[in-house]
Amino acid sequence: MWESIEAVLTKYSLVTAFAVIGVTVWVSYLASEKLTRGRLHGSAIAIFLGLVLAYWGGIETAGKKGIADIPVFSGIGIMGGAMLRDLAIVATAFGVRLEEFRKTGLSGVLSLLAGVFVSFFIGAGVAYAFGYRDAVSLTTIGGGAATYIVGPVTGGAIGASSDVMALSVAAGLVKSILVMTATPFVAKYIGLDNPRSALIFGGLMGTTSGVAGGLAATDPKLVPYGAMTATFYTGIGCLLGPSVIFMTIRALV
Repeated sequence: MWESIEAVLTKYSLVTAFAVIGVTVWVSYLASEKLTRGRLHGSAIAIFLGLVLAYWGGIETAGKKGIADIPVFSGIGIMGGAMLRDLAIVATAFGVRLEEFRKTGLSGVLSLLAGVFVSFFIGAGVAYAFGYRDAVSLTTIGGGAATYIVGPVTGGAIGASSDVMALSVAAGLVKSILVMTATPFVAKYIGLDNPRSALIFGGLMGTTSGVAGGLAATDPKLVPYGAMTATFYTGIGCLLGPSVIFMTIRALV
């Protein structure tokens, strides 16, 4: 009987993936509500569970794709691929009103540029402190400190090794989880209670998943605004990382 069920689940692996992710998210939000009273957002718990499952899948199969190396769960590799990921990121911006973005004016633009450059150079500084001296590695890990998308995109463009790109992804995930969990606690101290401040916050932090999760735990109405500038942040990082920032770091080191 199990063989028949396994065959069906494997054949329709993408449907299986949606079911697995749905159950994971449901459990995560239930745990957030019952165990943390909403202080630790369900998205953060879901990301943690995803990392645990990926680690378990890697141990079980000695593969390179985590749980997606198990045939029954192979659809997760498609569902978590770049196409659906980028679609989800861009789609979050469609809930925003453009007039609110215009209200940020120069401060909104400056927050984007400051967020990108500061994240890159802080990440590069930490990498330098841990012994990395070449511009390619420093820029790639700095890109990871911007977001876990910018890191591998930058590394792929300038020829970084897979190990360095993995570190950049890890740095981005740590930042995402920190932003997601810390935002509800600091929101009232930084005036994060209106669309304008959410736009600036998204531009400074940049990690779309972290900003969206943190704002969802603070005020769900602010999510589209923070997510929109965070999406712009990702785009700017992918453009500036392999070009202006890489040339700047190469000149410095």
